[in-house]
Amino acid sequence: MMRLFGYYRSSTSYRLRIALELKGLAYENLPVNLLKSEQKDDAFTARNPFASLPMLEADGRDRMQSMAMLEWLEEAYPEPPLMPSDMEDRYTARELTYAIATETHAPNNLQVLKYLKHNFGASQDQLDDWYRHWLARTLGPIEQRLAQLGSQDFLFDAPGIFEVLLLPQMYNARRYDLDCAKFPHITRIEQTCLAHGAFQRAYPDNQPDAPQP
Repeated sequence: MMRLFGYYRSSTSYRLRIALELKGLAYENLPVNLLKSEQKDDAFTARNPFASLPMLEADGRDRMQSMAMLEWLEEAYPEPPLMPSDMEDRYTARELTYAIATETHAPNNLQVLKYLKHNFGASQDQLDDWYRHWLARTLGPIEQRLAQLGSQDFLFDAPGIFEVLLLPQMYNARRYDLDCAKFPHITRIEQTCLAHGAFQRAYPDNQPDAPQP
């Protein structure tokens, strides 16, 4: 069985949980508390020099970097696929997926927020504005692309790599009170995914390390 080291609210951990659930792969969920910097413990960094989450222990190897892990999962366990079969559709999926990975997740990473707070004295209100800015900066163009593409309940016929990356950012958008009413195509896909069993099992609030009500 695979072992997934992650944090319930980590966007990249959420990505991996969705992908594993969509592919029907069994895994053990091992929480690592980001807020307590447990990912920086010596025992963890000895295995993962990036001191990052998630880490996937699979096939005798510790695997880091979520995008690389998603590609590996697609190659090692191709069914059901996360990528469409048509070459142009695969390009579209990559276009939208990498926009999220590079233009939204990167500047909103917890390490960046901590750096802004501790090194530049950013207030919580300023951090919240920063977070919403980078979310909107990418979700806006994605919404326009979805309108051009005529997307329906998913980007294509079934949830795939785009939805794997989109849903964690929509979770963050809700946390940071971003006005999502101007993203009707995105929110339609979000609501369809949230009704899907794989996404429900991967949902942050349903993880063992999530605060209990």
